[in-house]
Amino acid sequence: MTIYGTGLLAACVLAGLIVGDFLGAAIGVKANVGGVGFAMLLLIFSSEYLRKHNLLPQPTKEGVQFWSAIYIPVVVAMAAQQNVVAALKGGPAAVLAGVLAVVVCFALIPLVERIGKEDASSFRTQVVTE
Repeated sequence: MTIYGTGLLAACVLAGLIVGDFLGAAIGVKANVGGVGFAMLLLIFSSEYLRKHNLLPQPTKEGVQFWSAIYIPVVVAMAAQQNVVAALKGGPAAVLAGVLAVVVCFALIPLVERIGKEDASSFRTQVVTE
């Protein structure tokens, strides 16, 4: 049931928006800076943590998978609403925040890649030993 993943998604979105508001206030921008991105990262890491510790029942897993699949179009729609021209006129803080977000995302790629490799190697070990 897809409804079971909604609670986890809602908690991640609220936490991400709060972090984005604080980050915006910290750098002097009167806007949410990266809240949706933080929410998406939080959803990925929290669902992975819960899955690895067997704290996610099957209906909840299916719900999280559904919301994870639909989350990217939602993010694109939300980003389309933001006014990029106003952000650029707002000064170098907005540009710096965007550049830093891209740099952090690129830096996290090896970490995310290792997460996938751990799962694949344990799966191969199980298949070979059985």
